[in-house]
Parts: sequence; structure tokens; C-alpha cells
Amino acid sequence: MADAPVSEAADQAVEKVRLTFRRLAGLDRSGPPPPQTRRGQSWNVWTIPNAIGFVRLALIPVFLVLALSSESGTDALPALLFAVVAWSDYLDGIAARLTGQYSRFGALLDPFVDRLLVVSGLVVCWNFELLPRWAIAVLVARELLLLVLGQAALRRGLELKINWPGRLAVWPTMSAIFFALVGLAALAEVLLYIGLALAYYAVVLYAREALAQLRALRGGG
Repeated sequence: MADAPVSEAADQAVEKVRLTFRRLAGLDRSGPPPPQTRRGQSWNVWTIPNAIGFVRLALIPVFLVLALSSESGTDALPALLFAVVAWSDYLDGIAARLTGQYSRFGALLDPFVDRLLVVSGLVVCWNFELLPRWAIAVLVARELLLLVLGQAALRRGLELKINWPGRLAVWPTMSAIFFALVGLAALAEVLLYIGLALAYYAVVLYAREALAQLRALRGGG
């Protein structure tokens, strides 16, 4: 028991040494997730990365009000706010890696803010028909499907990690919304289709992972 703090300090020192540019930028995500972000850990709400997350969250209703009150949905200020909230997702990740202030709360807050931003952007795009409504409906259906799959996985004690297609799908989708908000409809539509393809491929991988975990649990039982 007395060796535990020493071991923990050593692990943290190793982690600091391994903080390469690729890891800092979020390009290198090899290895297990930080232990502070796992289920059952303390929430640890008051951290610098979470403060950035709260600011991002607070800007979303401001974006919605400004965008929905515009005449065409393509005013500069709401588009700029959307871009700030979207790109600052990198900022809280970098802050967490620099400070080591990982938390279970942050691990849940970050994807929640991203999804809320996407949904808010899609509401604006639907309202002003800035993107094909059928494609928006398909994307929303994917989010609902993930919600159902996630709840089912939690009930069965499964823990699904975000995969690379799911991670990559966020940026074409957010970029599609942004370019729609600034009136570049053709580019926005192409990016939306790329985002949709990656998003649904990610769902297939999530389902396969869930089935594999279920088989392992049954085999172990």
C-alpha cells in the first residue's frame, strides 16, 4: 500500500515525458484513456478544461438566438460564434493534456457540448433550408440510434469507446454546418455527405464492438 503513491507519481512522470506534439494536438490517442475519466471516478468539475467547456456551452444558446432571429440564417456573427464553439473543442483537449486535469465530468461534458452544437446548427439549417432536409433527418436519426445503443450498452454493463470514424465524422459535419451558415451551399452539402458516411460507419463499428463485448460476457459467465 505504501508504494502506491510512488507508483502513481512515476506513472505521471512517464506521461509527461510522452507528451509529444502529436499527443498534445490529439492526433496520437494510443494507449488507454486517462484513469480519471473512467466510470466510477470522481466528477472533479472545477478544472480549467471544464471551464472552457462551460463557456462553449453558454455560447450555444447565444448562437441559436442570433441565427434564428436573422433573415436568412447566414449572418456573420452567428456563423462566427458557431466556429468559435466548434474549434475551441481543441482548446479544452489541449488544456487537459497540458495540465493533466482530466475528469469524468469533462469526459461527458465535451461530447455533450459537441452534440448540442451540431443539433443547434442543424435546427438553423432546417429552419432556413440551408442543407437538404432529408440529409438532416438522416443525421438526426443516427444520433437517436446512438442514444438508444448507448443506453442499451449501459444497462448491460458495456463501455463503448469512441472510434476513429466517429471522431472524424464530427469535423466534416460541423464544417458542413459552418459553410451552410456562411452561404456556401455546395461545399456544405458535399461535407455533410462525407460526415454522414463516416457517422454511419462508426455506428456499424459500435454495434460490432457491443456484440463482441456481449459474447465475451456470456462466455465468461
